[in-house]
Amino acid sequence: MDHINTYEKNLLIDDIPALVIIPKNKAKLHPTVILYHGWGSSVEKQRFRGIILSNLGFQVIIPCAIHHGTRDPIDHSLAENAGQYFWKIIFQNIDESNKIIDYAIKELNADPKNIGVCGNSMGGFTAAGVFATVTDLYALVVFNGSCNWDLSNEMFIKSINMYDITIPEELQNKLDMHNPMKNLEHIINRPILMLHGDSDTSVDIRPQIEFYEKTKDMYTDSDRLKFIEYPNLNHFVTTNMMEEAYIWFNKYLS
Repeated sequence: MDHINTYEKNLLIDDIPALVIIPKNKAKLHPTVILYHGWGSSVEKQRFRGIILSNLGFQVIIPCAIHHGTRDPIDHSLAENAGQYFWKIIFQNIDESNKIIDYAIKELNADPKNIGVCGNSMGGFTAAGVFATVTDLYALVVFNGSCNWDLSNEMFIKSINMYDITIPEELQNKLDMHNPMKNLEHIINRPILMLHGDSDTSVDIRPQIEFYEKTKDMYTDSDRLKFIEYPNLNHFVTTNMMEEAYIWFNKYLS
């Protein structure tokens, strides 16, 4: 469907279904944002947020995660599926990120020096992990997610009443490999914006507070790290959050 200032197309990046929303302008290279959806969400449910960012001048790519959409979907309402698949999906998103970035540069005229990532909830975990792993990305926005995976995972395990679970060594190794909190040398002084409701009952805000407190004094330019808490807000992305995301990307992807 065409819009006044953007157009969109569905495509396959290798075997990854994705929606691309492109601004109608004369730019030869597009500043580009990869937008990751959350647990039980979809490309279609993120489309309007993508349209907002694209109308403001960014090419937006929204990839479909495994076990969502047409990619072997599961019942996301089951706690046991969350326990089994949550991190698997995030790691798969991270593994696939280079395919998406390479395709964007080669086929979608993405500006390689102006690519950022963002996401909500599980998509926020994903975006943070991609940013910590792919060091030539230029900005990160995390909506209601986490850059502090060990603490978030402890809280996640308790929330689904799996108190006695032992984290497998393979999972812990992958967590350590991509966890922003354990890869600070890859992210310090790179632009990170974190937006989170202080009454979030799905993804607790405390891991983000701990991450921010640990890293803020490491930044030589404090403007490049920002954390905004939204009073009395549960697990939602608000208009104010979208405005802050736009301001951040407009500042660092230009």
